[in-house]
Amino acid sequence: MHQGNHRDHEGAKKLFELTKDVKVAMLTTADQNGTLNSRPMWNNEIDENGDIWFFTKLHSPKTAEIGRDNQVNLAYSDPSSQTYVSIAGKAEVIRDQKLIDEKWQESLKTWFPNGKNDPEVGLIRIHPEQGEYWDSPSSTMVHLYGYVKASLTGESPKTETKKVNLA
Repeated sequence: MHQGNHRDHEGAKKLFELTKDVKVAMLTTADQNGTLNSRPMWNNEIDENGDIWFFTKLHSPKTAEIGRDNQVNLAYSDPSSQTYVSIAGKAEVIRDQKLIDEKWQESLKTWFPNGKNDPEVGLIRIHPEQGEYWDSPSSTMVHLYGYVKASLTGESPKTETKKVNLA
């Protein structure tokens, strides 16, 4: 898997900045019939290269789907700040105890009650290839102004939208 740094691409800093405080991302994979499956994942880490890491059970439908087709999508949503991010990339499942020890957080015991040494604990690394974000002003007054403006002029409020090539 290519190990380039995704953080250097134009727009990448803002893309990753918008995701850092979102606690849950929806991970979408495809099963053997091409049916898309999405599930919530606890947003764990974006490393210095821009790879995105999640903890997983090694034997699960999502890891089997990644084994067959490693193209995945992540969707982040923070309605309170009106920010939305979509990231597409390639995923791989990793079982490396040193990495697990480095990335482990005690809050993960909720999903992995046997702790970080459980042989079923693994990692998913997503290597982003492209992303898109939608960023709107979040204050109530700005939204109220946008609603009134749209009602009077027919113009919708401004949202910053940008596609980001991360490959």
